Amino acid sequence: MSANNLQWDDSCDVLVVGSGAGAMTAALRARDLGSTVLVVEKSDRYGGTSAVSGGGIWIPCNHRIEALGGQDSAEEAIAYIRAVTQGEIDDGRIEAYVEQGHQVVRYLEANSHVRFEAQPRYADYYPEVPGGKPGYRSMDPLPFDARLLGDEFARMREPSPGTLMMGRMTMTMKEAQVLLCRGPGWLGLTLKILWRYWRDLPGRVRSKRDRFLTLGNALVAALRRSLLERNVPFWLNCRLERLIEQEGRVVGAEVVREGRRLLIQARRGVVLGAGGFERNQDMRSQYHPQPSRSAWSATPPYNTGDAIRAGQALGAATALMGHSWWAPTTHVEGEEKQRALFVERTLPGCMLVDSAGQRFVNEAAPYTDIVYAMYAHDGKGATSVPCWLVFDAEFRRKYPCGALVPGYAMPDNRLPAHLQGYFHKADSFVELAGKIGVDPTGLLRTVERFNPMAEAGRDEDFHKGESLFDRYYGDPTVQPNPCLAPLLKAPFYAVKVDAGDIGTKGGLLTDVHARVLRDDRTPIAGLYAIGNSAASMMGRTYPGAGSTIGPAMVFGFLAASHIHDGEQKAVGANSSAKQAEGLPN
Repeated sequence: MSANNLQWDDSCDVLVVGSGAGAMTAALRARDLGSTVLVVEKSDRYGGTSAVSGGGIWIPCNHRIEALGGQDSAEEAIAYIRAVTQGEIDDGRIEAYVEQGHQVVRYLEANSHVRFEAQPRYADYYPEVPGGKPGYRSMDPLPFDARLLGDEFARMREPSPGTLMMGRMTMTMKEAQVLLCRGPGWLGLTLKILWRYWRDLPGRVRSKRDRFLTLGNALVAALRRSLLERNVPFWLNCRLERLIEQEGRVVGAEVVREGRRLLIQARRGVVLGAGGFERNQDMRSQYHPQPSRSAWSATPPYNTGDAIRAGQALGAATALMGHSWWAPTTHVEGEEKQRALFVERTLPGCMLVDSAGQRFVNEAAPYTDIVYAMYAHDGKGATSVPCWLVFDAEFRRKYPCGALVPGYAMPDNRLPAHLQGYFHKADSFVELAGKIGVDPTGLLRTVERFNPMAEAGRDEDFHKGESLFDRYYGDPTVQPNPCLAPLLKAPFYAVKVDAGDIGTKGGLLTDVHARVLRDDRTPIAGLYAIGNSAASMMGRTYPGAGSTIGPAMVFGFLAASHIHDGEQKAVGANSSAKQAEGLPN
């Protein structure tokens, strides 16, 4: 829309829409380059989807690899991404990400409170593909002390319940892996976490929320502290209404802040980092495979595609709108978002079945692939959207499953009332099938075929546990395959699994500088998009843990850098023109 003779209510050099890790990285970089910055966030909490995530970033050639005994190269990383994305992304963004990603991490560690450590054992999601690695590329944020945030801690989005021990105590990814299968030292680690939590007496007086921050909360807190030190203003409860264009350039935005409409001038540029559209049912119905429900998402309820639609209104091109960062999810009564099943289906003693009672996928496959398989299989003689995670009493006793903590810690008779409807339970597979609407004959046949394969440790149908990635969350005490065990011991259980997500992949099409492009591939001046507001540079797939936040942060950094470089070029061109005319600078 045009912006002639507008009366601005406020102004800045760079307006950043959204407050996740990518948006805050853009704000940090822009401020360090001398721009005045304003960050606006739709909800009453900052941190976005990043805050409820694992907080990891996938960074090839990062500076921690060599010290850990690993090796990597840009050529290998680029070849790997190209292979898993099947050549779909061929516009320079893959190269830009690989070449710039490790430099962005170094910049953040030198100029902010952000700190990462590489995970030597966390394999790429497809490590057998040429260029894939058995570890090192995924980096987790180091824990952060929430006391450094002061009152801002209360305004940060809370972590997902599934990442907390006993619903309140934080854990690092490495700690969670030890506790998952009660690995060596698990009891001492449990006592350590309990002591860490309860020794913070001032924190316990204030609330039950743990001030030892890990995962996404740690990353968001480190970025927020860095922006506080730079006095970058944050406006919460501030929704993007539309972008304002003047003579072909985005010069600002109309926002609604606590019910009041305001016009914000952005003299140098606007960076859209407001998440995807997974919580917008109309957009899901328009773009996604069906059935598709916004309620199935594991993200906060504020990602409704505002930034994407604002860009579309200016003629921006979009891509990958039919795709998401898929993840199987389950519904827990009373929670604002569903819980993603990241690790449970990897463990031995469970299987995913359709309405015919048949398996249709490797349960330990990357979570995006699980949902792709749900949709690909759905309607072909059976329903697999939703499907069911079926397991036995031994699985229930030993492992967590969604909202269920292991039975050794909380048996069925001690579960809170709101979890009684979370699962179905029966003394036989026939009875269980009846309760969940699955064909009993089909389920029995599946179990009869599955159990001997599980005993032998070889899944001849879907190859569960054969990939190095599969085995990362397997139970190392179960041999010969840490991801396979027969379902033998009654009672038997089933949990309903929906075709959920941790964000949408489709968004505004961008270039190597994160500039938003029109259909003719020309950039819309002054407009940038990152994270899930932009179409993913990872195509339809998921190369490794941190492939969402990593690109969001790197392209947030690149967007801010390009805004500054463009301004410098404009100043230089203006100075040259004045000199040519004999005018003073």
